[in-house]
Parts: sequence; C-alpha cells; structure tokens
Amino acid sequence: MGLEFSQEKSAALYERAKHVMPGGSTRATLYRKPHPFYASHGEGAFLWDVDGNRYLDLANNFMSLIHGHAHPRIVEAVTAQLARGTCYSMSTEAEIALSAALQARAPSFERISFANTGTEAVLFALKAARADTGRQLVAKVEGCYHGLSDFAEVSVAPEPEAWGDFAPASVPYSVGAPQAVLDNVVVLPFNDLEKALAILDAVGDRLACVLVDPVPSRAGLAPAEPEYLKGLREFCTRSGALLVFDQVMSFRLAHGGVEELYGCKPDLSCLGKIIGGGFPIGALAGRVDVMDVFSPENGRPKVFVGGTFAANPVSMTAGATALQLYGPDEIARLNRLGDRLRDELNGWLRANGIEACVTGAGSLFKFHLGRSEVHDYRSAWVDAAQRKVTADFVDALAARGFHIITSGLGCLSTAVQAEDVEAMIEASKEAFRTLN
Repeated sequence: MGLEFSQEKSAALYERAKHVMPGGSTRATLYRKPHPFYASHGEGAFLWDVDGNRYLDLANNFMSLIHGHAHPRIVEAVTAQLARGTCYSMSTEAEIALSAALQARAPSFERISFANTGTEAVLFALKAARADTGRQLVAKVEGCYHGLSDFAEVSVAPEPEAWGDFAPASVPYSVGAPQAVLDNVVVLPFNDLEKALAILDAVGDRLACVLVDPVPSRAGLAPAEPEYLKGLREFCTRSGALLVFDQVMSFRLAHGGVEELYGCKPDLSCLGKIIGGGFPIGALAGRVDVMDVFSPENGRPKVFVGGTFAANPVSMTAGATALQLYGPDEIARLNRLGDRLRDELNGWLRANGIEACVTGAGSLFKFHLGRSEVHDYRSAWVDAAQRKVTADFVDALAARGFHIITSGLGCLSTAVQAEDVEAMIEASKEAFRTLN
C-alpha cells in the first residue's frame, strides 16, 4: 500500500540528492520506494521526519541507539568532551575507561582494540586469526552479514542455486570480488551442526577461524541453537582454529553479551553499535595471546591497525556513558518487552491463520511474511514478490507512526515503554489486516 501521510519534503530532498550521490544515497540500506524518508530530529523513543510525521523509532539507526535519541546523560558527557576537543594524535584516558568497562562485562574480553565500524572490527578479527594461526582459510555461515570487507561478505545473500545439497557454495556479494577471496572462504549451514562439522573436519588443519553471528539479522534473526555453538567451540578447540563471535548487534542481549547468553566462550568478539553511545565505533575483544598480534611494544606488530578516528574521545565518552546506563535491570526489562511483542504477535498470527512469524531474541525482532517458521537463512529466504509484500507491510506500519528497517527488522531502546510496545502490537495487527 502507499503511504497515507505527506512525504512532499522527503520527495523533494531525494530529487536533490540524486544529483550529488549515486542513486541519491550514501547508505543503500536506507533506500525505499519511491524515495527514502529524511529525518528532522529525534527525542527519546521518537523520530520526526522533515514533513513533520512522528514515528516510534524501532530502527534506532540500525540497532546502534540503545537509549534512543539524544539521551540527556550522553548529550551532557559528549558536550563536555567537545569543549576539550574532538580528537588528538595522542591516546586518551577515555579509551582506557571504555576498554575497562567492556572488559568487566565478559571474561573473554581480555584485551580491547578499537576501530570506527563493525566492518573494521570483523576485518581486524580475520587478520588477527590468520596472523595467530598461520593459516589462510576462514569459515563463515551462509547468509550472515559481517560488514563489507571482501572475505566477510562472501555468501551474504546466496540464491537457492548456490545452496548445494551438502556444502554451500562460496559466492560473491559484490560484483568484482576476486576468485582468490572465494577460494579462501568455507561456507557453513546455520543451525545444522552435523553438516557444519563435516565441512569443517575436511579443512580443519587449514582453518584460521570460524566466524559466526549467534543471532544473525540477515539469516532470519533466528537465534543459534546452543548445541550448534557448543559444537563449533569444540571443533575450534581441537583443530586450533579460533572461534570468532560477531556481536556487533547481539551484544545488547545480555550484560556479558552472547558469551553470557549462551555460556560459550569465543576467542575473539567483534563489537560495535551500542558500545558507541550513538557515535561511530567498532571494537575487537579477545584473548591476550591472540590480541598481541596488534601490539607494537616489540617493534612492528604482526598486524598493523590504526585509523585517524579510531578510539576518538567523543565515541569513547559516549560509549562509556551508554554502557553505564545499560545494566542488568534495563537489559532484563527490554528483553521482557521483546518477548511480549514476539509472543503476542506470533500467537495472534497462528490464531488467525496468517502465514507469517516474528523471530528474534531479547530486544531484537524481525517480521517474516509468507513464512510461518524460520530457523536459518534458507527458511527465511523469500523471492522478489514476497519482498514486495514485506515492503508494503513496513509502509503500512510507517503510515501508522512506527518506523522499522525496510527488511522487517526492528529493536527496542531503553526509551521505549510498555505502552509503546502494546501500541506497536496493535499497529502490526492492523498492518497485517491490510495485506489479507
């Protein structure tokens, strides 16, 4: 359905944008037909566009705003830092403070190294794994998104012909990906431990690491089965490969992240989004001996990392403040609200015979239209016609004042209250009715 509210100013801005940016946007993820929405401002749980429409923001800049928009404590801390400077060619105490705050949350976070994005965190993790093990191959899970570096984006969105009867094919995401990249990435099925181990055992002595997102957004946002992660952990321990968790999005689910949630300890963890308090950030955390590949103490490090804005004091200050505000009580409250949203909608969908479901964990959720059950990338995969139905559903929510990501993905921030979730549940039911 079309939007039922004014988008004249957003449409006009898009016409201007097409003359200065490819396709009118720097972030392809924001594109929607007939044009992207253009934001004016945000406050707490709500976001306004340039046409004056107000939305309950359940996208939160792709899960990065754990406290919603313009939280007063974060604004105050960042404003004080801005008065002292935005960045320096010197280290800062703020970098130490955020490292210590992260280290206190998870036993595996023995050392921390900062970057500017989650993409960089994953890139550094793969470099570290190769340097530490002396091996070249990496394994990743079919349909999982880990940023835009060449090795990480292999088989992010494979078509059914690439799935294979046994081992998924390594296929490129971006046109022009070198064949050498594809040859050095082994692709695993998600939540199928028997097949995954058979593939891994065949390359075990050549494998640097296994990269896995335990709650992968693009692979359906279906949580990993505990036995699946345990099996990968046991394989890595006996083979000498490193287990790398991508927690860029899923760290929010528990005070100690996925490690606490599953009771499974990785060798390295990629972090981002909420740990920056709304500012650009990425981080790699892990074992002392592995992280030492970055150490410059004894001359040139095995792996050189840096970045003009890495560990800048603004992101460090905002991140430390955000983590202080996100303790066990707040996490438990949000997770309960997320459970309420998924349970109520899934029960209603079943009762009304609608072929759809809502997956996720804790404060993360994803709508699947045309799928009653999702447990991996393949069961979540839809064709172009079904993607159009999802777009119509997302538009129907927007017309009712609820903003989620165009793929049907959403999240809760601490600014969201129980009554907001109840309103989202009712709006979702109304949106489903418009499609049936």
